[in-house]
Amino acid sequence: MSTVLVLGLLLNAIVLPIAGKRVVFLYRLIMSGQPAPDRVEGVTSRIGRAIKTQVVEVFGQKKLLKWSIPGAAHFFVFWAFLILASVYLEAYGSLFKPGFAIPFIGTWDALGFLQDFIAVMALVGLATFAIIRIKNAPSKLGRKSRFSGSHLGGAWIVLGMIVLVVASMLLFRGAGVNTGQFPYGKGAFASHLVGDWLSGFSEHTNEVLEHVGLLLHIGIMLVFLIQVLNSKHLHIFLAPLNVLFSRRPNALGSIKPLMINGEPLDMEKMEDLEEEDFEKLGVGKVEDFSWKGMLDFATCTECGRCQSQCPAWNTEKPLSPKLLIMGLRDHAFAKAPYTLAKDDAARDALPDKVKAEAERALVGPTEGDAWHPTGGAVIDPDVLWSCVSCGACVEQCPVDIEHVDHIMDMRRYQVIVESNFPAELTNIFKGLERKGNPWGMDPKGRMDWAKNLDFEVKQVGVDVEDLDEVDWLFWVGCAGAYEDRAKKTTQAVAELLDMAGVTFAVLGDGETCTGDPARRAGNEMVFQQLAMQNAEVFKETKVKKVVSTCAHCFNTLKNEYAEFGVELEVVHHTQLLNRLVREGKLTPLPPDAETEKKKITYHDPCFIGRHNKVYEPPRELLSIIPGAELAEMPRNSEKSFCCGAGGAQMWMEETIGTRINTNRTKEAVATGADQIAVACPFCRVMLSDGLTAEQSEGNAREEVEVLDVAQMLLAGVKRAPAKPSQADDEAVVAEAEAATAAAVVEKATEAEPDAEDKADPDSISATEDAAPAADAAAEAAAGDNPVTAHEDRERGADEAVHDVPAGDSQSEDEGPAEQVTEVPDETEPVEGDAREEEAEAADAATTADDEAVEEWLQEGGTPTDKDDETKP
Repeated sequence: MSTVLVLGLLLNAIVLPIAGKRVVFLYRLIMSGQPAPDRVEGVTSRIGRAIKTQVVEVFGQKKLLKWSIPGAAHFFVFWAFLILASVYLEAYGSLFKPGFAIPFIGTWDALGFLQDFIAVMALVGLATFAIIRIKNAPSKLGRKSRFSGSHLGGAWIVLGMIVLVVASMLLFRGAGVNTGQFPYGKGAFASHLVGDWLSGFSEHTNEVLEHVGLLLHIGIMLVFLIQVLNSKHLHIFLAPLNVLFSRRPNALGSIKPLMINGEPLDMEKMEDLEEEDFEKLGVGKVEDFSWKGMLDFATCTECGRCQSQCPAWNTEKPLSPKLLIMGLRDHAFAKAPYTLAKDDAARDALPDKVKAEAERALVGPTEGDAWHPTGGAVIDPDVLWSCVSCGACVEQCPVDIEHVDHIMDMRRYQVIVESNFPAELTNIFKGLERKGNPWGMDPKGRMDWAKNLDFEVKQVGVDVEDLDEVDWLFWVGCAGAYEDRAKKTTQAVAELLDMAGVTFAVLGDGETCTGDPARRAGNEMVFQQLAMQNAEVFKETKVKKVVSTCAHCFNTLKNEYAEFGVELEVVHHTQLLNRLVREGKLTPLPPDAETEKKKITYHDPCFIGRHNKVYEPPRELLSIIPGAELAEMPRNSEKSFCCGAGGAQMWMEETIGTRINTNRTKEAVATGADQIAVACPFCRVMLSDGLTAEQSEGNAREEVEVLDVAQMLLAGVKRAPAKPSQADDEAVVAEAEAATAAAVVEKATEAEPDAEDKADPDSISATEDAAPAADAAAEAAAGDNPVTAHEDRERGADEAVHDVPAGDSQSEDEGPAEQVTEVPDETEPVEGDAREEEAEAADAATTADDEAVEEWLQEGGTPTDKDDETKP
């Protein structure tokens, strides 16, 4: 046993110093990056969240499990590393004491079972990895393989070494079962199974096999350690750290601020910069990345998930997020001796190969394939400017690498320091600086979209003093104000808000671009100017709640304006409209029976989807639109494919590969949808153009159209009868009261005689004949009171005069009427039978009238209070 102990200790004495030296080198290289105190503060100030992140993403493997089969395989291999650490504790103990068991728990069958179970599952996982790699080999699939460009040989070596680790473990444990040195019972099922296989050998042979297996187990682990520290499998140790110091909840939404000496840069600090600091506006050399960037490069697993989702790579462009990170990593490692040298003298003594690497431009013309250059610069400009900043790479990365931030930092340096950027961006930079919009349109035209609406759109500073007077600021955006297709969305949202009784106002020509195109094109200075201008307007007009139809404006206002001292509640229009539908303030009705049902497919805009996790509100709206059937595209939600307009690509030409918008449009058309629903003006432009191209080539039906979700909702709501508001109800009541009052006045006026009114001679009775009846009626009504009777008689005679019908007046030649019309005496006694007959006759007449009116209404008549010749 002493020989085994000596050999075991010798192996450790040789390997561990080599491993330690590599660890020190890695630490120095990573920390040679620029300061990033915000990352440390993000952990120390939020310990609870940091722990939760480790539990969910590292130990729970949340991101990896999004791809179920490879995720499950990796889950078991990962946990094998953790659980089998207890086996290595037992192995090192066995060097000193045969049959060593971990104190207290070292003889529990449950632990023995867990060790063997995870070892077997690790083998299953490794077999799964092998099948996946064979099936997706770049030799078969070319660019379509997510392993294209990865270090394939090293990956197979690692898989083989892990198999050897498990095999050597089972060998020394199985032999230990037969020598009586194994501390576990039948719970360690795999070890006992191997022991059964070895039981035919003698005890001495089993003892030799136990010692050999023990040394192999330790030796393979030590060799594997060196291999891991010098390969992409370094992520075994670095991934938990990279996840710990990553941006939370992820590196999406806002772009990492432009940093100088560890602090965010703003326009005020620009004046205090030293001359050498201007060379650090962005990233111009690999050492200009922060230490978190360096940690990103060293952590990359080369799994290719980012590459498989990248719109640029999938349309034959040279950008692969994986290969970009790998290129930066390889350059950083190759340049490390120069970067870490103590002084110029030490640098001069370096090999020429290292000096040549140190002199390579970070961004510039390359030799060989742009995505994997063999010479020239590290990153080709076509790679850098192909990014649409959709965030698919960041979303898919299982170790939280921040690809987009690194690309934007390199763009910043190219624009601000080198003034080296695609020519198409010149005009949008000028338009943003001079006119406040990327098209360079006149700011006075920002309200043109509202001219044909049949309701007032309030403008801050014109119709309202500030935003305290309304519920929401409606942020129209540049596209919503100037682009014809986007104007329709703007109008639809405004109409829906008005129908729902939501008060809102717009800034009109007081609104300017949020700066999104400038920032994602690398022009941080223009972005800051625009953002500061908008921030001042927001503060002056007391903006608190903003609704935006543009996904890019929504993202920038929500996530990036806090840097400028503005705290806003920002919602996308699909979120607010969905809320109004849920509250019953907007209710779409189904189309007519003659109208066909529509199949709709929804395209997730990257900047409300992946960047801000808004997936359900637009889908809920589409699901309640009557007559609509939602058909999802294969790539949807967090795996949605970009339209191709982000990262300032809206204003740039795609000259390499196929067009991204065409790729996405083909996918939408393939669903058989009649309508392609969007929720962003950029997406609408790109997919509309893609659809037009497909229709012109006969690949899409002519009736297929691209519409915003708001337009679809508006069409449904307009089919519904408008719900009267409280103000409408009050107006109706007032109108009815006025009409009633007018009718009373009209009736009274008609009853009064004018100068031409004459009594009908046939209806006039002599005064002496009328008087006794009038007296009798008055006395009957007043009882025995002669005064009352007289007064009633006087009033009755007077009323009789005023009640003369207009049709009974005398002719003009008969002169004024001096006699009153005969008034039937309703008080005159009527015999009982006669009275009952009269009542029955009146009831019968009324019933007949009602039946005639009902029949007339059923035939299409319209009820009215006035005489109508069409009435029965």
